[in-house]
Amino acid sequence: MPDAARLLERLELNHPIVLAPMANASTPSLVAAVCNEGGLGSLGAARLAPDAITTAIREVRAKTNRPFAVNLFAPLPVVVDGAKIETARRLLEPYYREVGLDEVPAPPAKAPYGFDDQLAAVLDEKPPVLSFTFNKLPADAMRRVRASGAMIIGTATNTAEARALEDAGVDAIVAQGGEAGGHRGTFIGSFEDSLIGLVALVPAIARAVRVPVISAGGIMDGRGVRAALALGAAAAQIGTAFLGCPENSAVNPVYRATVLDTEDKATTVARVYTGRYARMVRNRYVTEMSAHEASLPVYPIMGALTMPMIQAAIAQGRGDLVQMLVGQGVARTTNESAGAIMRRIVTELG
Repeated sequence: MPDAARLLERLELNHPIVLAPMANASTPSLVAAVCNEGGLGSLGAARLAPDAITTAIREVRAKTNRPFAVNLFAPLPVVVDGAKIETARRLLEPYYREVGLDEVPAPPAKAPYGFDDQLAAVLDEKPPVLSFTFNKLPADAMRRVRASGAMIIGTATNTAEARALEDAGVDAIVAQGGEAGGHRGTFIGSFEDSLIGLVALVPAIARAVRVPVISAGGIMDGRGVRAALALGAAAAQIGTAFLGCPENSAVNPVYRATVLDTEDKATTVARVYTGRYARMVRNRYVTEMSAHEASLPVYPIMGALTMPMIQAAIAQGRGDLVQMLVGQGVARTTNESAGAIMRRIVTELG
């Protein structure tokens, strides 16, 4: 059976379309809407506390009886570099003053919850699919997910990562092209060497592994889905096209207004907000802080330092300071409903 048919059958999908799991930029309503149109909705749960994960999964189930995915960030070692933290705090001080905030806070000594807590909350709810990015899952976590009966999907940005994920036992692999919005999933090699476009990446990964491949990056319409399938993907993952949906109330007004602007947007890959490289809108803060990237702490420490500034900037409508993760196709984002987008893409796909 061809990979596309195999994936569609296992996930009970009518169409080879996967909603990208946009952490902090999607809602249960959006996930369910994509599912109800025959695609695979994905709940980006990586930044949710365990109890919020439980609530969100139950909200998805209340709105659809179709299969859906839950996505987490695979655990990473946290490197605490005191000198870089102090440098970042010094560099952030002018931006804090601009939005009326006092001293840049020190990052918390310990996170209120960890990956194991999040995974336990997910597995208690037994979603049909568990997807992840940033790394491989620990072997014990893989065993626990497998025992739950969930399908497992990992993220690769190069062929070495794809082979490592297949060896670890995933059921499918998202090939994250350089065009994709959001955080880069690179965990083998440098992120610079893994900013590979989908035209090169998808065929390479499809040749390197035996499991189905899901293409992600810059896909905004049926033509993009059709191209992904022609390149060897079994399905296409789409995120930026859904940022302006009315169901997507998680997107703040500044972010929404920016992605719905009809002019071409300049995007770039930087790590100036969270400490991990991500494709985003290039605003003033990104442009200015990118010169200091080598001096900034890593994920998630940098994210803890910038969060108060971002929240204040959102409240003040300051698009020059707000983080906005988008893919290269952002100029074609619309305010259509998720259902309308799905139906349009399916019609275009033919």
